[in-house]
Amino acid sequence: MLEPTFKCNLTCKGCGRIRENRDVGGRMLSVKECLDSSDEAGAPVVCLTGGEPLLHPQIDQIINGLIERKRFIFLATNGIKLIQFLPRIKPNPYLTIAVHLDGMASTHDRIVELKGTFDNAIEAVKVAKAEGFHVRTNTTIYKGTDPQEILELFELLRSLKIEGMMVTPGYSYEAVNSDIFLSREETNRFFEPIYASRKRFPFYNTPFYLEFLAGKRKLNCVPWSTPARNPKGWKSPCYLLTDSYCKTFKEVMEKTEWEHYGPKKDSRCSNCMVHVGYEADALNQIKKIKDLITMAGWVLLG
Repeated sequence: MLEPTFKCNLTCKGCGRIRENRDVGGRMLSVKECLDSSDEAGAPVVCLTGGEPLLHPQIDQIINGLIERKRFIFLATNGIKLIQFLPRIKPNPYLTIAVHLDGMASTHDRIVELKGTFDNAIEAVKVAKAEGFHVRTNTTIYKGTDPQEILELFELLRSLKIEGMMVTPGYSYEAVNSDIFLSREETNRFFEPIYASRKRFPFYNTPFYLEFLAGKRKLNCVPWSTPARNPKGWKSPCYLLTDSYCKTFKEVMEKTEWEHYGPKKDSRCSNCMVHVGYEADALNQIKKIKDLITMAGWVLLG
């Protein structure tokens, strides 16, 4: 997870990133810092997030530098600046644009606190698709959302022929003073109809993670699987929790006391079921031929 900037043009109700990092101000990672971080970690996939990464004035140079390194890139964006930005880059097999949509228009606009954002994002998806870009979507679920509305959203996105959609419950950031986050039990109930409809939609969540959300499979959090770099340094222990910052990738991997974190070890992890911690354990779940076939089918046909 690479956050070149914490700047954002939205004030989403459930986002702790901007609230946690007000002290950073306008400080950004340089192009060199971003590319050096990618070299340092060696991860094959880089998610450019933030904040809103399109507010970084050199984000196109960061993207092109990562492509030169043959990194698979997920450019996470709220879509507001996307149409204006597209002429600065070209479609590439290594690049996926991931547009954030948390519900249909009224719900999404309420969560991001800016009317018209949903319509703007949908139009940006259409334009990006028409210009040949790989487009996927990210959907975060909060308390009070109707599962049927999310299924309606997924039907709309499927009709736009996007390459895939991801869904995850929101993380209860300490910096967010609001009762909008789901408990584990509420998450399980919410995702039952989503799981039942899983074959209708091109999810890029693994099938095992969807089972986990619906309460049908146990997964363990693997916090080191998604290291995060931002203008403050390398986060420890994970993308969602910040107990310290490290100067190097090696330091965060070797000095973080991983055994202290997890649902039964740290109260902040109690209700966390976010993909960044749990998707990696899906690979560890391939212990039976049936599971191997399920995962192979997801990779080849999903």
